[in-house]
Amino acid sequence: MANESLKAKVAAYTEKVEKSLAKNPERKNLAHNRLYTPLDIEGFDYESELGIPGEYPFTRGVQPTMYRGRFWTMRMYAGFSTAEESNKRYRYLIESGATGLSCAFDLPTQIGYDSDHAMSEGEVGKVGVAIDSLADMEILFDQIDLGKVSTSMTINAPASVLLAMYIAVAEKQGVTPDKLNGTIQNDVLKEYAARGTYIFPPKPSMRLITNIFEYCSKNVANWNTISISGYHIREAGSTASQEIAFTIADGIAYVEAAIKAGMDVDDFAGRLSFFWNAHNNVLEEVAKFRASRRVWAKVMRERFNAQKPKSWMLRVHTQTAGSMLTAQQPENNIVRVALQTAAAVLGGTQSLHTNSKDEALALPTEDSVRVALRTQQIVAYESGLADVVDPLGGSYYIEALTDKIEAEAWEYIKKIDEIGGAVVAIEQGYIQREIQESAYKWQMEVESKQRIIVGVNQFQIQEKPVEGLLRVDASVGEFQRKKLVDLRARRDNAAVEKALAALEAACKDEHINLMPLILEAVKTYATLGEICGVMRKVFGEYQAPATL
Repeated sequence: MANESLKAKVAAYTEKVEKSLAKNPERKNLAHNRLYTPLDIEGFDYESELGIPGEYPFTRGVQPTMYRGRFWTMRMYAGFSTAEESNKRYRYLIESGATGLSCAFDLPTQIGYDSDHAMSEGEVGKVGVAIDSLADMEILFDQIDLGKVSTSMTINAPASVLLAMYIAVAEKQGVTPDKLNGTIQNDVLKEYAARGTYIFPPKPSMRLITNIFEYCSKNVANWNTISISGYHIREAGSTASQEIAFTIADGIAYVEAAIKAGMDVDDFAGRLSFFWNAHNNVLEEVAKFRASRRVWAKVMRERFNAQKPKSWMLRVHTQTAGSMLTAQQPENNIVRVALQTAAAVLGGTQSLHTNSKDEALALPTEDSVRVALRTQQIVAYESGLADVVDPLGGSYYIEALTDKIEAEAWEYIKKIDEIGGAVVAIEQGYIQREIQESAYKWQMEVESKQRIIVGVNQFQIQEKPVEGLLRVDASVGEFQRKKLVDLRARRDNAAVEKALAALEAACKDEHINLMPLILEAVKTYATLGEICGVMRKVFGEYQAPATL
């Protein structure tokens, strides 16, 4: 009877609104209902759909008290130029209150080339720090205690090499691998689908990933062995539902590969982590975070029969949306980032990087980085958003939207399963086409002004060129090349050749875990390019399809 009464009231309300629309028309193309009531979540079951924070299905968060006990890790993404310059920025961030580091590597490093390779010309140190060898890694973390700091490294195809360098630096500091905390991105499937910094074909790439899972489960137990990344899928133009669906489909592929390699799901699943984008639509993003935890919990418990609650948890690092930063009126980006920060916190992230206002134009300056970090600190300490676990839980709109995003994600996951899984779906171009279509739709909405971007297609002003931007000088490349000449002159080259030969032989036997051999090569000061060159020789290089 109560529902019948409510239905009558909603019907009367709708009729009343319809009469007023002639005088006060609504904005066009609004995606959601005008009003949400209990009717929109009929059949809602609290225990199965929400539950208690820290318990299955983790819709309300993976920790019982969330931020009441400890804030999310404030991890600022940074890295540019040389290891020397980036080390200064890292120490500045720690002194400014950052509670974790997030390393950005330059493009040559991301695709396994040394700074003196012909392919590196003009790119050394531009979008991140150049790391050619263990010598650079030692400088990068000079005066930073790796036993006390949590470090995230945005590195994928050569993740095994950079992780080995990090372990070697820690050992030189006297920090054993079991004391290390951090994450390597290590998610190559999204590189094929959305980002492009791949090296090897899928099969050997999956081998390297599962080798890392196995090695770390035994030796670096507190390390997050992969950050399965929706961020770049969203940056490429996906919707919120596609972001979590395609990312979780990739996660399913990684779990399947590890199980096929002989690992028990509960031995590695607890160290899997995810990486979400925090976009502009605050409430949609909150619902996305909540839905993603519910989907992953069901996948791990029901599909893979994981027994440990830790294996069911979707733990997530978040970065505010780089694609939503505008070169026009860059001060507006401070507001965008603040809203995106609020979305991530209300959604229950475990770690957060906030973009700086000038990143649509250049690498961020120290001043703009400080404002971005202060944005997190203001939300944490002043806003009250971190004082209650899942403060929007129970909102008719949020619960209905969470259900909607979850349902859409399951539809995509079902389709990908029918195709043959994420690897096959990528090889056939299905995921890429879906992202491209969503990106095209978004752009058409912007160009037709159905979607307003403040300062871009409306509310423009005449602007002077922005001053004081950070630029990386071309001399960085020459500096790195000289360091490589010196390194090769003073290292034990016989030991390098022996280590590389052992690695090459091991690459030819798919039953051998490559991590110990990569670590041995790193310790001889074999360069990133030399190590990846050996693997290129054996594994070959991935060639993207000419058309999708």
